[in-house]
Amino acid sequence: MFLEKIKSGESGVLLYGITPPKVGTAPDRIAEIAQKTIDRLSVLDIDALVVYDVQDESARTNEERPFPFINALDPLVFAANYLSILCIPKIIYRPAGKFSADELSDWLEELHRQQLYPVFVGIPAPDFPVKTSLPEAYQLWSKHRDTSVIGAVTIPERHHVLKDEEVRVLDKMNHGVSYFISQCVFNLAYARQVIEDLASSCKRQGITPPTLIFTITACGSAKTLHFMEWLGIHIPDDVKAELKASDDMLEKSVRICLDIALALTTICLEHGIPFGFNIESVAIRKAEIDASIDLVNQISQMLKEKGVRKSSLAVS
Repeated sequence: MFLEKIKSGESGVLLYGITPPKVGTAPDRIAEIAQKTIDRLSVLDIDALVVYDVQDESARTNEERPFPFINALDPLVFAANYLSILCIPKIIYRPAGKFSADELSDWLEELHRQQLYPVFVGIPAPDFPVKTSLPEAYQLWSKHRDTSVIGAVTIPERHHVLKDEEVRVLDKMNHGVSYFISQCVFNLAYARQVIEDLASSCKRQGITPPTLIFTITACGSAKTLHFMEWLGIHIPDDVKAELKASDDMLEKSVRICLDIALALTTICLEHGIPFGFNIESVAIRKAEIDASIDLVNQISQMLKEKGVRKSSLAVS
């Protein structure tokens, strides 16, 4: 089970990430989307489903958003009301700073009742008024630490600039966080530096390292590529050139993603960092969703061949 794998620091954790349908979607259409999601994921060898909380990050950058922002359904509502028959653990994102302590406490109680797992993320913009700090949010969660796990995000691009991601990770570990899901990785060098610096700090301080779960995303069009960069995902110039020059960008990106996943596996094994992968599709085109499913299957097989994963099928 996902809970035991995280608590024991077992490598080879495999997640799949989705965003809920947009606000205003007709109920019958939401049910249809949910059923397609259930059909698609029920046969996959994954440990948990990540349901994102979509935030308008336009204030984070001066660059115009490639696609207009539309609010999505609350991820807890979508997971609880439409995906309950999907018998895998579910991880629910929430920006803690947008909610009061009472609201977060009630939300955590509901997650615990339904055996769902929280990931607290930051506010959508630096000047956003914070109602509850992350340390306060972690303290609210701490009453569930014996029967649950809580995650956080890690951003290799931030580490490239600020050189302090391992400090952030260790600080959140002190507040009870045991696993970290990364922003989508297309720059292997950035992710490698996070792994190496975290491993070094943990060894120096005699700390058992947390699980790092790297997000892997295929890219099937110039529009998707632009949107990923707008989100803050750094795509090296040579990788970008390869994608743009390819006759089939989607197929090429899948091969690049598999190479990155294999390299990250090797690096984490070398440094003794427990790890896994979170596969998502940024775009909603069927071809890109199908490519994400293919990535799950190929990465799962790769992890089994490396001896760091056993099947999770039929595990609830």
